[in-house]
Amino acid sequence: MKKIFMLLFFLLMFGPQFAHASGNQLIIINKASNELAFYEKGELVKTFPVGTGRTEGLTPEGTFPIVNKIKNRPYYTGGIPGGDPKNPLGNRWLGLEVLGTYGTTYAIHGNNNPDSIGKYVSAGCVRMHNEDIRWLFDRVELYTKVSIVNSKKSFDEIAKANGYQLKPPVKVLVSGKELKLDVNPVIENNRVLIPMRTIFDELGAAVQWEHTSKTIVATKNNQSIKLKIHSTQATKNGQFITLDTAPTIRQNTTFVPVRFVSEALGVEVKWDSNKRIVYLGK
Repeated sequence: MKKIFMLLFFLLMFGPQFAHASGNQLIIINKASNELAFYEKGELVKTFPVGTGRTEGLTPEGTFPIVNKIKNRPYYTGGIPGGDPKNPLGNRWLGLEVLGTYGTTYAIHGNNNPDSIGKYVSAGCVRMHNEDIRWLFDRVELYTKVSIVNSKKSFDEIAKANGYQLKPPVKVLVSGKELKLDVNPVIENNRVLIPMRTIFDELGAAVQWEHTSKTIVATKNNQSIKLKIHSTQATKNGQFITLDTAPTIRQNTTFVPVRFVSEALGVEVKWDSNKRIVYLGK
């Protein structure tokens, strides 16, 4: 009887509102790589590392809507109040309607252990760094679909399989000739990022990858640039420069901001937002 009452309450309160979900947004969580992708207006906006279930079946797979957004949710099991630094839920909670739990059991939330992110550690929820979940919390709409998968496919392939309408991929033309890319460029913060190896090879730059510090060093003639993954601080010939968008790694591919690296190495860059084409002139 209690379950029937809860179901009726849920349908009464939330059911009519599902029809008003915009469909402009989609979240994909891939347990294979422990990454979350946020799509909006037909393109991949940002990806984040996440922590998922400590065993394969704990984080359920399927497509589930976000049915509540809660700030400073208490951790009832441990009697820890919301907002407490010891709260394992962090300070943001995006509740998912999974198996009749109405957003009370499964969620995307923050954490009190940053070292757990990227690992298989949870009892079923999806953990994010606190600064990442705050970014997502402020942007994602209620009733946005969340697709949880365990897949070797790209995020775009998974999005298409969910019926999400993607914008055409960004093209790169070098001296009028289209550059062949194994992985499509991405747009983040209105800046185009392109696979690292492809752009540096095309520009004739030697590149080094320092795994421990996740630092990229590229040199061409007398020019040298250094970038660090997830950092907006870069250098050109030892001079510090602040980037609009940091280099990132998405599904084992390293992306760098095409305008900065090209201009820093002496190549002119133009961007046609209507045609979604980057023009590089050697």
